[in-house]
Amino acid sequence: MFYIIGLGLCDEKDITIRGLEAVKGSSRVYLEAYTSILMVQKEQLEAFYGKELILADRDMVETESDEILRGAAKEDVSLLVVGDPFGATTHTDMLLRARALEIPCRVIHNASIMNAVGASGLQLYNFGQTVSLVFFTETWKPDSFYDRIKENADLGMHTLVLLDIKVKEQSEENLARGRKIYEPPRYMSIPQAVSQLIEIEEDRQSGVLSPESTLAIALSRVGGGPGNERIVAGTLAELSVQSPEMFGEPLHSLVIVGKRVHPLEIEYAEEFAVDRNIWRNVAIGVYGCKFD
Repeated sequence: MFYIIGLGLCDEKDITIRGLEAVKGSSRVYLEAYTSILMVQKEQLEAFYGKELILADRDMVETESDEILRGAAKEDVSLLVVGDPFGATTHTDMLLRARALEIPCRVIHNASIMNAVGASGLQLYNFGQTVSLVFFTETWKPDSFYDRIKENADLGMHTLVLLDIKVKEQSEENLARGRKIYEPPRYMSIPQAVSQLIEIEEDRQSGVLSPESTLAIALSRVGGGPGNERIVAGTLAELSVQSPEMFGEPLHSLVIVGKRVHPLEIEYAEEFAVDRNIWRNVAIGVYGCKFD
């Protein structure tokens, strides 16, 4: 049996009982280590699970899947992923490869940012398409995400923006020369993300991400509990001038609030607002919220 097991969002204790049983019964256990990160180190997971974990980086998952799947038709092999197994298309591809080899598969689900974003106070059924925001470079500034946000905005829906992470990435020079030298990990911060959103708004000029009149909610380490999890709400303009320390440690996500927002959503998120008066005034004047 080939298992893909969701680990949840925080630490070694977020795994489900069903997932832990599968881990303990597996002959090999791989830890996918590039689409997201947990808040603890690999060694802490190993101590809790009682199993040695084999790190599966991008190269292994995308080009050496046969090694991961080796023997899984006759013994249990597990791939651990942060969040939920279907949070990344990579894991769907792994399942398709296993099925092609006629290997029995089982998915064990867990919490992910896709549902934990409800901690912001915004209702999950009011979300539209999720988008990813990558690091801009001087020569590469992809802006297709803007069209998806606009489509959501036209329907009044919220948009979850997933911020880029760079783990085991090579520089252009090292990649061109075939040198296996990797850059230090990088995680996009909220100020950088907001800056990139505003930059594209300035190019497009359609008002979808107008800094002074667009409400947004920044989330950090959701599920980490008090002292770890951080939620900050405000206009894009407000979020753009906050210190990086305001938003806590990575990983970060950002929600663009849609115009169909309910007053109860605004009221709940107001607890996290940089300035409660600005938050409510924009909700009333721009979003048309009416409070009793």
